[in-house]
Amino acid sequence: MKIGIVCYPTFGGSGIVATELGMELAKQGNEVHFISYSEPARLNVLMPNITFHPVEIENYPLFQYQPYSLALSTLMVDIVKQHGLDVIHVHYAIPHAYAAFIAKQILKEDGIELPVVTTLHGTDITLVGKHPSYKSAVEFSINQSDIVTSVSQSLKQNTLDVFKIKKEIHVIPNFIESELFDHLKQNCPRENFATEDEKLLVHVSNFREVKNVPHVVEVFHLVQKKIKAKLLLIGVGPEREKVELLVRKLGLEDQVFFLGKIRQLYQILCACDLFVLPSSQESFGLAALEAMAASLPVISSNAGGIPEVNVEGVTGYLSNIGDIEEMAENAIELLSNEEKLKEFKENAKAYSFKFRKEKILPMYMNLYEQAIKKD
Repeated sequence: MKIGIVCYPTFGGSGIVATELGMELAKQGNEVHFISYSEPARLNVLMPNITFHPVEIENYPLFQYQPYSLALSTLMVDIVKQHGLDVIHVHYAIPHAYAAFIAKQILKEDGIELPVVTTLHGTDITLVGKHPSYKSAVEFSINQSDIVTSVSQSLKQNTLDVFKIKKEIHVIPNFIESELFDHLKQNCPRENFATEDEKLLVHVSNFREVKNVPHVVEVFHLVQKKIKAKLLLIGVGPEREKVELLVRKLGLEDQVFFLGKIRQLYQILCACDLFVLPSSQESFGLAALEAMAASLPVISSNAGGIPEVNVEGVTGYLSNIGDIEEMAENAIELLSNEEKLKEFKENAKAYSFKFRKEKILPMYMNLYEQAIKKD
């Protein structure tokens, strides 16, 4: 099968899932064409069966804002004609689903049917998508897609609440390549960050406001009063400076490490003891799932799709959004009880198997085949 994948190239969840999906499809012998404005962060362009096509835009003085959607649609048309794609899979509704609709209409003029699969990932629905400037276009482009998926039951319900959707929304959760975590225990650089008698907490995100990264620091501030511990903060984004100021204000400079972007995330996660995710919005919680695959229990909020990943009292604990004190109490309870911590680590690892790529990929392949038959 020849598959086009349109995604954002960042370390955000939608870009990561799209990239990992495309690479797995390529491993199975499918021809995969990635389309984005820059090379996706986790994409290995040296893999067989993978081609990356950058969206290039001329900087015309006439436009205050360059017409990315138009350039994206035009490139989709060119790639479909040149490579004979069977289906195109767009991740994140804005502007990808809309651009795919335009491409589909252009191709129809030449007698070419382009099946479009749209995957909804989160803020494209819960935040940006329902803005008055975009809502009608997002609703229209979702309804014009041949197949629509969402990454969680929570996001599906949010979409149905916000938009008038005529299409069935198939829930296909995010997935992990669990074997990446199976052989790393001997390569975990724990001694770089913590001594043997210290616990190591970690948070991974794009440091946007909805991730509540300052709450991570506040939770840690309470935890370290009772338990010797260090905190790793992984990622970059607009809230990082604010978080750094908070760390200094609380006098935690020697206990909190800012690691920025890390490609080999798995080797850091396996060195840790506990993952903290206090988000105010989270369509799925891919970062939590990756932590669980590395045998980390999760202390989190109950936002969005997180409870579909982190099982209360089994793989970690859930608290109401903003309840810093309860999150800290739950963290202290786990970190102070070695037997319970070990049990939760084993539970987290075991539950992550539910989201292995071998279980999720066939779901996408089945929908691709359905979309092709429809056209």
